[in-house]
Amino acid sequence: MDKINSEEYLSELIDKYQNLIFSICYKLTKDYFISEDLTQETFLSAFQHLESFEGGNEKAWICRIATNKCLDYQKQAGRRMVPSEEVELEQDTAKGGTPETKYLEKEIRTRLLYECKQLKPPYDEIARLYFYEERKPDEIAMAKKKNVKTIQTQIYRARGMLRKIFGEERDRI
Repeated sequence: MDKINSEEYLSELIDKYQNLIFSICYKLTKDYFISEDLTQETFLSAFQHLESFEGGNEKAWICRIATNKCLDYQKQAGRRMVPSEEVELEQDTAKGGTPETKYLEKEIRTRLLYECKQLKPPYDEIARLYFYEERKPDEIAMAKKKNVKTIQTQIYRARGMLRKIFGEERDRI
């Protein structure tokens, strides 16, 4: 095909299939602007490879080019999204804090469990269930087969005992 005929043929392809190719690209990428770019790349690639087109179903041929362009884009996008060590550390930090914060939280929870166990019965078990295991008063009441108000009172008293323990420690520091 000579250059003038190639350009005319490309112009016809664009007129016929521009909307179809854009919709294929949009369905595969879900991004309007990327779909526009991939549509242009599809027609550019078709123009560059007109000599290899052996006739036949031009619609299937150009749709296949568009699909391949989209698949190539998605593969490249996947490679671009491989997180670096810094990104992974930032994500870990966003999820639950730095390793230092996680360690401190673990230490605090261990200390809380220890202090809950030091309380007199029944406050020791109620404090452990409520403050350490983070169970709700109605769950505790159901498990212990006691009135919810009784459990709430015990939680209140256990909280006071723990405040006293942690308050005295804070005053020493």
